[in-house]
Amino acid sequence: MPWTTEHIKWLFDTEERLNTEDGKEVEIWQFRHEPDDSALSEWAKHFRNHYCLDREIDYWRKGYGYSREEYLNTIKFPDPKDAPGPSIRAGDFGEVLVADFLEYLLGYWVPRTRYGDKTVRNESTKGSDIIGFYIVEDGKNSSDDRLAVFEAKTQFTGKKGKKRLQDAVDGSAKDIARKAESLNAIKQRLFYQQKREEADKIERFQNRVDHPYIEVYGAVALFENALFDSSLASKTITATHPYSDNLTLVVISGSDMMALVHELYRRAAVEA
Repeated sequence: MPWTTEHIKWLFDTEERLNTEDGKEVEIWQFRHEPDDSALSEWAKHFRNHYCLDREIDYWRKGYGYSREEYLNTIKFPDPKDAPGPSIRAGDFGEVLVADFLEYLLGYWVPRTRYGDKTVRNESTKGSDIIGFYIVEDGKNSSDDRLAVFEAKTQFTGKKGKKRLQDAVDGSAKDIARKAESLNAIKQRLFYQQKREEADKIERFQNRVDHPYIEVYGAVALFENALFDSSLASKTITATHPYSDNLTLVVISGSDMMALVHELYRRAAVEA
């Protein structure tokens, strides 16, 4: 399997909490990455397989006559320099890290289907950012089953912090309307990957009226340390979110985050 949890060892709950103006708690996490070649290589492989499975890359590249590295850098990965490539890189990185947070720390199953069929590498994928599923017992529907829909926003460059947590909350509110389409997209992609059993699991969450479950929403802002402004985060308003009572708020910050993003893409291509 291409997936790894090794890089999650660098994600720490500071146990610091902020309160928003409307009384919501914000969790503050730190991503303390290290120059660990083995862990970075495993993570690069994990990251690369979101865009193109290693077992398929030789088939997709051969028509171009590209090497694996050339194929990834030319066709699949966002551009490292030409706008909006760098911001798309940061956004995709943030979404994948939040997917890992949701799966490996919170215990959800998160299908990794979002980036594989991107047709324009320098555009964001449409639909809800991250969707996770918690099924109490396989093959049975429980009202305690949970569907988690998380929105991620990043700011790794700039001169001053922005209201990215508010942007994530506002984006999360739109996820309610996008949920049905996003679930269908995940199911289709799993089916096309010949993962029929996994695709069938999505059906359990496509009709909440007949098969009730719990909906959980999340808004996550990821920052370069110097750009995280706690006073701006505290001004976040959640009251207009339809699921404000079931809305998790998280900030993740770290040092040299944009350099890390570019290094991860570089390794993912070079080590393919």
